[in-house]
Amino acid sequence: MSDWTNLNYVVVDVEGNGQQPPDLVELAAVPITDGVIGSPVSWLVQPETPITPIALRIHGITNAMVSSAPDFGTIAAEVRDALDMDCLIAHNAHVDVGVLQRKLGEWECPEVLDTLKLARRLLPGADSYKLGGLVTTLKLADGLPDGLTLHRATYDALVTARLFVRLVEGSDTRPLTLEELRNTPAARDDGNGTAALF
Repeated sequence: MSDWTNLNYVVVDVEGNGQQPPDLVELAAVPITDGVIGSPVSWLVQPETPITPIALRIHGITNAMVSSAPDFGTIAAEVRDALDMDCLIAHNAHVDVGVLQRKLGEWECPEVLDTLKLARRLLPGADSYKLGGLVTTLKLADGLPDGLTLHRATYDALVTARLFVRLVEGSDTRPLTLEELRNTPAARDDGNGTAALF
């Protein structure tokens, strides 16, 4: 059996412009190395098409805020470096991975673990499996720096990293093994019908 800390992870969150398919307006990445959550790195990105009103209401990122931000091509190399880990983690991961694959072209996505699916498996009967609900239930935002808010990429990536570690370390009397982590049901969305907007 392999210890989960044998792999290096990157937790990612993307915020989009609300278009279909969504274009990137903000990205954050948080490393987990030797089982320890590291410091986040984040980018505001100028999308190719404007941010819609519905996306603005969710994450609060305005077109003015990204008007002087770099386009994705300018930061692509930095993003690739940040994602160069053994495993990628996200909440409702197919959304984040889909955006990254569209933006990074030939990028080879590493193994993916989805905290939404892990939470459904390891926290049966939870009131909500949305990230905000799990943050409240598990108090995942306690002690975060002031100014970080839900649906901004740095906040979401940090609380997702905390959620992942909590799920892995909080199983029965011992942490999950890598084999147990990988034994997760097939991908499915969160059922709210809106995740792909962001």
